[in-house]
Amino acid sequence: MWFTYIIKSTNSDFIYIGSTNDLRRRFAEHNSGFSQSTKHFIPFELEAYVAVKSEQQARDLEKYFKTGSGKAILNKRILGKMGSNL
Repeated sequence: MWFTYIIKSTNSDFIYIGSTNDLRRRFAEHNSGFSQSTKHFIPFELEAYVAVKSEQQARDLEKYFKTGSGKAILNKRILGKMGSNL
């Protein structure tokens, strides 16, 4: 099982979208400062995740959520934030 996940910094509005096959490990890496792209924004809360069968599906979904229309869908349908910006 692969996951596309969304985490949010508890100290700012910083949102990160990623994908992994081990959600618990990856979430712990983000909160321990192991990830270069998120270490300045720790700690994080897991906002949402989507489980899919393959790595390619997870990577494609991650890529989509980083587009304009993907952010809109993510905010409106998954995170439930009307009019919010990622």
